[in-house]
Amino acid sequence: MWSVGGLRDIESRADCERLVTAFYERALEDPLIGFFFVDVAKIDLDEHIPVVASFWETILLGTRTYTGGAFGPHAALHMRAELQAGHFERWLVLWRTAVDEHFAGPRAELAKEHALRVAAAFLRRLRSIPAGEPGDGFVVSLHGPAGSG
Repeated sequence: MWSVGGLRDIESRADCERLVTAFYERALEDPLIGFFFVDVAKIDLDEHIPVVASFWETILLGTRTYTGGAFGPHAALHMRAELQAGHFERWLVLWRTAVDEHFAGPRAELAKEHALRVAAAFLRRLRSIPAGEPGDGFVVSLHGPAGSG
């Protein structure tokens, strides 16, 4: 068992669920990215956390419990409300914070490193997809008194 400063490394499915839950506790309330989860994706945490935990369990523990494609749901989300570099940067800050508060060790470091790779790859791929097309989700518009624009 790896332990640093009283924190142990990620060692089980339960640890992956704990990490994902800790991340979402912050992410759902975050002023920059929270609306993606709450208003755009309208995620159901009871369904979502086990799926995301399986993703991380596969990456960190080699269990192969995740069989889906992680990019597809993010591409669909991007088409409804544009995911930008700053959103991924914030996601990474929240993810690293959750990891560092709960775990320490080689797998915890891998969780942070892999998140960085995923964010970079997703952002690169999303840049080739049209985002936030009118009628496909949220539309940003300017509101104010008539004739003020």
